[in-house]
Amino acid sequence: IPGVPDPSVPPSGVSCSGCGAELQCADGGAPGFVPAEKYRSLVSEGTAGLRGAVCQRCWALAHHGRALRLQLPPDEHRRVVSAALRRPPRHGRGPLLLYVLDVLELPDPVLPQVPALLGPGVPASGVLVVGNKVDLLPADAPGHLRRLRMSVAEACARAGLAGAALVDIRLVSAKTGFGIEGLVSRLQRSWKCAGDVYLLGATNSGKSTLFNTLLRSDYCKSRAPDIVDRATVSPWPGTTLNLLKFPIINPTCDRIFRRQERLKEEATKTEDELSSEEKNYLNHLKKQGYLVGEVGRTFQRQKASPVVDFDPDMLSYSIDEDPQQSPKKREEREEFTLNEVKDARWCFDTPGIVKEDCVLNLLTEKEVKLVLPTVAIVPRTFILKPGTALFLAALGRIDYLQGEKSAWFSVVASNLLPVHITTLSNADTIYEKHAGHELLKVPMGGEERMKEFPPLVPQDITLKGIGTTEAVADIKLSSAGWVAVTAHAEEELLLRAYTPKGTTVVVREPPLLPYISSVRGSRIAGTAAYRTKKPPSLVENLKTTGSS
Repeated sequence: IPGVPDPSVPPSGVSCSGCGAELQCADGGAPGFVPAEKYRSLVSEGTAGLRGAVCQRCWALAHHGRALRLQLPPDEHRRVVSAALRRPPRHGRGPLLLYVLDVLELPDPVLPQVPALLGPGVPASGVLVVGNKVDLLPADAPGHLRRLRMSVAEACARAGLAGAALVDIRLVSAKTGFGIEGLVSRLQRSWKCAGDVYLLGATNSGKSTLFNTLLRSDYCKSRAPDIVDRATVSPWPGTTLNLLKFPIINPTCDRIFRRQERLKEEATKTEDELSSEEKNYLNHLKKQGYLVGEVGRTFQRQKASPVVDFDPDMLSYSIDEDPQQSPKKREEREEFTLNEVKDARWCFDTPGIVKEDCVLNLLTEKEVKLVLPTVAIVPRTFILKPGTALFLAALGRIDYLQGEKSAWFSVVASNLLPVHITTLSNADTIYEKHAGHELLKVPMGGEERMKEFPPLVPQDITLKGIGTTEAVADIKLSSAGWVAVTAHAEEELLLRAYTPKGTTVVVREPPLLPYISSVRGSRIAGTAAYRTKKPPSLVENLKTTGSS
């Protein structure tokens, strides 16, 4: 239950350790809200009481996966990010932008805004683009990561990011750790030519998850992970409301050497040599994604000793933007002194930039959880004749209007979203009868919900097949998922794709996973469907044994 506000109480000046918003109890709809009664009890303990506290929104996200509605328009997100990037350069160098892109969302709708965010007043050291969530996509054929990287590079070029402005492209999974050690090594090589680092990206790109993963890696100062409260990770759009940060470790020659030694040693281990705890965690990750990597730490925090030696990497961390000398030090939560941080470089998480024309903006928290894939996607392939319609929940529909032969339609979307095949003549009736109900699942809430939900609007698409093993295009149904279409060579298909009014259908040519229709089992007799097939998971930075 949302708590009671008290408009007479001024804001605290202390940031929420989940989202970075200033804690306050005056306005229940604004960022950083804490119910008045709870707020007073925290304030009664002095500033120390509020340190480490989270706002009601972060608490609800962390404990219930619920997001309280917030009044924060997209322009406000952009303003916060833009203002941060326009700060005077520190260390005589501009910031390095770490742009996090969800590979499932290619072409990324927010990427073209990055050059404008930088603007003429921002002396940036360049943009390093991180293609995230690669663990969710099955390998459709050998070389699929190379093809994915090329797709990201093409999206960057179209958005006006190329040449010296584009530092590198990395493919990772912030969730399973795949590619993270390589990203850390690449970031450490940028130390000399960049100042602070800013994580940018659209909402739900996995930016906060990457922030949390880097916080537990060799990229972060050795003691900071024990002090910094990790960003609230949640699928609800726009959860990081202000700037959270952690201090970056200085990659001295000695540290780089020690790190390389650790990585070399780990690469000689096989899965059998891991401890039972490590094995269990690895098996858990393998169930989650197709690509898995271990993220280790070379520089562990030393145990506290009565003698305090000055070491900049043993410093704790304050979430405040400007470190203050605290007159009364609390042992369990020290603050940086100004002297200690004057040369520190910081890694900032920023608010997610809201995607406009996106179906997720129309959905409730419960619906978003069903639509956003969080585990390895199992593709579902159907062979359809002209005169057939395919529904992806009640969020997208593709009609096969004209063509000489059957074609293959491979659905790449959350495993929790139902796919329903019907005849064209029956399709409208199915939607009217079942949208809002169990058969189509999302949206949920029956006729009442569908009254307020925008109607599906059509867009005609013509495709020419290139052969029965390679898809010609993906039809991306906003952020609900996509359908890869595979047809006989030279075969012309007339299709009609529908998404809710105000959202966008994208025809992606070439497709992201061109050979996806081959990731299937045998045809299920009497139906249009094939049995599904889940390819095995791959673990990087471990020595492979005979078994997969």
